[in-house]
Amino acid sequence: MKRGLDFFASVTLVAFVLLGWEAAVSILQIPSLILPAPSEILVALYRGFARGVYLRHLGITLTETLLGFMFGSIVGFLIGVAVSLNKRLEFFLLPFMVMFQSVPKVALAPLVIIWFGLGLQSKVIMAAMISFFPIMVNTIAGLKSVDEERTNLLAGLTASKWQMLWMLQLPSALPFIFAGLEIGVTLSLLGAIVAEFLGGSAGLGMLLTAMNFSMDVAGVFSILLILSLMGWCLATIVTLARRFFVFWDPASRSPT
Repeated sequence: MKRGLDFFASVTLVAFVLLGWEAAVSILQIPSLILPAPSEILVALYRGFARGVYLRHLGITLTETLLGFMFGSIVGFLIGVAVSLNKRLEFFLLPFMVMFQSVPKVALAPLVIIWFGLGLQSKVIMAAMISFFPIMVNTIAGLKSVDEERTNLLAGLTASKWQMLWMLQLPSALPFIFAGLEIGVTLSLLGAIVAEFLGGSAGLGMLLTAMNFSMDVAGVFSILLILSLMGWCLATIVTLARRFFVFWDPASRSPT
């Protein structure tokens, strides 16, 4: 019952915001080149999908995002496990990872495009570069958050390092890992869009740049709406997966 009321309240709030936006644009006579009305954005959205333009570019951006997220997750998880199991590796490797994360990825995007071209590969690499760090950090934090008493218990039972990893550390780290995945999936979309901005021949980022040049502000807002919904859907999928796989964690339970 409470979830239904919350959903109704959210929809009502969005409806009031859109109606207020529409009324403000009409009353204040704001030009469409500055701020288009929601009705104009919806018309641009309909035209883009009716012509098949948005759907084609959306598929390209979604492919880049998912591939980048997959590779970034795998690399981040593997490095996180390796660093948490080997203190010497942590001492030498982690500072370089932190310095790499401190470099703005927008500054690295031109180099990635020069090295890997204007095709799919450069977009996937950019998405992976941006998304892997939170997954790595959360994996390390999760593997190190294991209860000491349980660790001592398994050690007393002569469990090997890999048995402790598989039976104790990984299950305890799953809430942390999924928290990193929730952050990483939205960052991978950001990475793909940044790469498309700077050197894309297709995708929503390239289409957004083209509409900026042609002063199609309603079209720009319609693509921003698509990107917002894409990010929300991807994050929701990861959240649902977290509730399924980490059902014992109180933070993963859906609100009642």
